[in-house]
Amino acid sequence: MNQTEKAKAFGALHRKGDPIVLYNIWDAGTARAVADAGAKALATGSWSVAAAHGFADGEKLPMSVLVETAKSIADVIDLPLSVDFEGAYAAEPQAAAANVASLVEIGAVGINFEDRVVAGEGLYPVESQAARIRAIHAMADGKDIPFFINARTDLFLAESDLAKHAGLVDEAIARGRAYAAAGGNGFFVPGLIDPALIEKICAASPLPVNIMMRPGAPDVKTLASLGVSRISYGPGPYRSMMEKLKQEAAAIYNLI
Repeated sequence: MNQTEKAKAFGALHRKGDPIVLYNIWDAGTARAVADAGAKALATGSWSVAAAHGFADGEKLPMSVLVETAKSIADVIDLPLSVDFEGAYAAEPQAAAANVASLVEIGAVGINFEDRVVAGEGLYPVESQAARIRAIHAMADGKDIPFFINARTDLFLAESDLAKHAGLVDEAIARGRAYAAAGGNGFFVPGLIDPALIEKICAASPLPVNIMMRPGAPDVKTLASLGVSRISYGPGPYRSMMEKLKQEAAAIYNLI
């Protein structure tokens, strides 16, 4: 498939009640393993890619390294690839769009794009984040690529008290609608695990909803029944793999 075909196929995989499941990868080797396991599409996780290179999350990984990592995946795996691009390494809309263009050029068909102020505090105002999404959408449209902008809100991830999540739902829905109007293609709500709240957002969102697996989250079948269109695993696969590696190494060295 060429890039446009991959982009169209990736968008079509986001079906309410029949979600695309993305087991997040961090390099070409893990991409090959997940592809060989039967994945229909691939997606990186920013935390995992950064950790694999010895960096913390939060755009500490140089953008050039991230782009080169994405290119190494796109070069060897003939599946749609979405890249977790955090806040696009820029605050200003046109600068963010220019940075995302570097991913379009290496063959990516989508990004995760968050509304957290990566180098500061809190979230971007809705209007500011919508302007950033609008600029990215316009850039991709100019390249005639149906690029998938998975618009992420950090409302729930930033609030560790799960009892307060219900009070954030209305703001999340408002953000999702604004992001849709700006050209977003998906609505990512990491940190949300309450089934009733997930169902409420899925019912109100004009965009396919993405839920991230984490302890306490419903299983895949339940999420599908709630109306979720995309399920991702974030840093979970990396942490699981590193724990297994540490255990195996410890077993060897304890025998010495």
